[in-house]
Amino acid sequence: MVEIIFDSKFKQIFSKIKDKLIKEKIIKQISKIKRNSVVGKSMRNVRKGTKELYIKPFRLSYAHHIPSATIFILDLYHKKKQ
Repeated sequence: MVEIIFDSKFKQIFSKIKDKLIKEKIIKQISKIKRNSVVGKSMRNVRKGTKELYIKPFRLSYAHHIPSATIFILDLYHKKKQ
């Protein structure tokens, strides 16, 4: 079974979101990542080793550690602040 660990930065940003529809979309995408961790776009350069998934208007950044079967949900940021 895959374990999901949420970073404190993600928790803080997620708690500030007021729109319930966007929160539901984010939760749905996290469950999608849990089923298949290769759904996101692989990042390069400084963020190598992480993946990113677009959830309008946010980007969800995560990393998958295969040996321990752990997915780290790292960050949720607005597309314009990229």
